[in-house]
Amino acid sequence: MGLNIDREKCTLCGDCISACPFAALEIIDGKLIVNNACTVCGICVDVCQEGALSIERTEAKVTRDNSEYKGVAIFAEQEKGNIHSVAYELLGIGRKLADKLNVELTAYLLGNDIKDINSLFHYGADRIVFAKDERLDHFNIDRYTEVITKIINKEKPEIFLGGATFIGRSLLSRIAVKLKTGLTADCTGLDVDDKRNLIQTRPAFGGNIMAEILTPNHRPQMATVRHKVMKPMRPDESRKGRIIEFGIESNLLTPVEFIDFIIDTSQKVNLAEADIIVSGGRGLGGPEHFDIIEELASLLNGAVGASRAAVDAGWIPYSHQVGQTGRTVSPKMYMAIGISGAIQHLVGMQSSDFIVAINKDPEAPIFKVADLGIVGDLFDVVPALIKEIKKRKGL
Repeated sequence: MGLNIDREKCTLCGDCISACPFAALEIIDGKLIVNNACTVCGICVDVCQEGALSIERTEAKVTRDNSEYKGVAIFAEQEKGNIHSVAYELLGIGRKLADKLNVELTAYLLGNDIKDINSLFHYGADRIVFAKDERLDHFNIDRYTEVITKIINKEKPEIFLGGATFIGRSLLSRIAVKLKTGLTADCTGLDVDDKRNLIQTRPAFGGNIMAEILTPNHRPQMATVRHKVMKPMRPDESRKGRIIEFGIESNLLTPVEFIDFIIDTSQKVNLAEADIIVSGGRGLGGPEHFDIIEELASLLNGAVGASRAAVDAGWIPYSHQVGQTGRTVSPKMYMAIGISGAIQHLVGMQSSDFIVAINKDPEAPIFKVADLGIVGDLFDVVPALIKEIKKRKGL
């Protein structure tokens, strides 16, 4: 697949050059040239008024029988025997996909002493393939990759999903390489079409557009899903299913051995699990004004978040950043204070249950997703909120 240039039609107007997000087009010696930065995204083709640009596509050869692949599976991540909440989110979207395809939903679980394993059934799984072994109690990239690859080769699911966590991102990429299939990372939306193709939606070009990606010729179709973007099902404790133990070979070789697990206590906030988040942005004007954000968050028993602009300016550590390049959150209430609402920030918080926005610009994009918008100077509004909350709490 490549970009073709019809030089007889090309007028060297430069529209394609300014539209290209990768600076892949340039005029050299009176000719339009495409360089190695081209990703064949097609944006230049769409803007060319003369029809001088086109994409030459070649059909990929299918080297396997995709009809053998059936079912939806998710990787149920666990830590110290506790199932990670992202597994329940994956089961929620997995259940919808499985119902559309009229297939079973399976959770792949690796570990040894797992607490509340039946919760996977309560949140939507029909089956659990459980690789039970003390050597899998703690995450080991080599062992986990080997075992899950063998499970997939035996089970042959048409769709396999994992969380876009530190573990999921490192694990599924290695599995995809071994299976010679595709992988779409950090998806914010999933669906299926009438050809059983997984429609994988994710931010692209710095979050400025949402891309829909298909893997029509290879199976399984694999994707990682952002934590706190998908909603888990309401648990049904009457749901039951089958647990299938997957035998582990004696020689799970790896050059890395687990020694100890040390909890990182350097971060004071856990944005991913917070019910209330109060975030500050560029509108605060400087790091010294984050004290009113921290005070408001403390009164609400919430966590402190921030936009990328505030983090890049050095006003607050990266661990507080919400957005495409930071944390994806879905609290019961999200307060965006002095944040304009660029798409990169919205991707990370728009699934919050209730969004409050405070901004003096009535045209700020954040108001388009806000449930409650306050147009005004944050230095007037926030102190007034703090005063009222203290009054109601008797402080």
